[in-house]
Amino acid sequence: MTNGLFDLPEGTRVPPRRIVLLTGPSGSGKTSLTRRLGLPVVELDDFYHDHDHPGLPRRFGIVDWDSPGSWDSASAMDALLALVTTGRSDVPVYDIPTSRRTGTTHLDVTGSRIVIAEGIFAAELVAACRAEGILADAICLRRPRLVSFWFRLLRDLAESRKPPLTLLRRGWGLLRDEPRLIQGWVDKGCRTASPGQAERDIRALLAD
Repeated sequence: MTNGLFDLPEGTRVPPRRIVLLTGPSGSGKTSLTRRLGLPVVELDDFYHDHDHPGLPRRFGIVDWDSPGSWDSASAMDALLALVTTGRSDVPVYDIPTSRRTGTTHLDVTGSRIVIAEGIFAAELVAACRAEGILADAICLRRPRLVSFWFRLLRDLAESRKPPLTLLRRGWGLLRDEPRLIQGWVDKGCRTASPGQAERDIRALLAD
């Protein structure tokens, strides 16, 4: 997962780009924030395994898509390293309703010094990004749980992500689990911020 640039002695690494890892509960406003910022974005949800991948965790009678075990962290990290060092990477395209990768897309971020990697599993990459010297910030969005629940449900129903009853069961489960999830992301190196504060902080990175 390394290349020539990151074989330099500690303290001499100067990556041409850095990564902002952006996580938070589903429905917390991650996608809306990235749209407002207008920066290159790696959608980490596209690195989910296909539904028939061996050994996937299960909950509520289906694959537990909220577990890191359903997600390909190694491929996601490889893509971030490629973007930082070369400015380009081919990344998967994932179809959530069918729980399957449907192709790839080419990302070119050569014109940007900051790249956002966004998704509920972003915290899984904090340690690796920090070790590689490419971490600009690691932010966990936080807002009232019922607000996240409502926006998550509206989005998932509008996009027909799963059957409505499954979405409701999952939504209530996430509502209960949210404090524990946020604490877990903080324990892995993220800091909490409101969407507004996160936007100001990321814009400040661009001014450095």
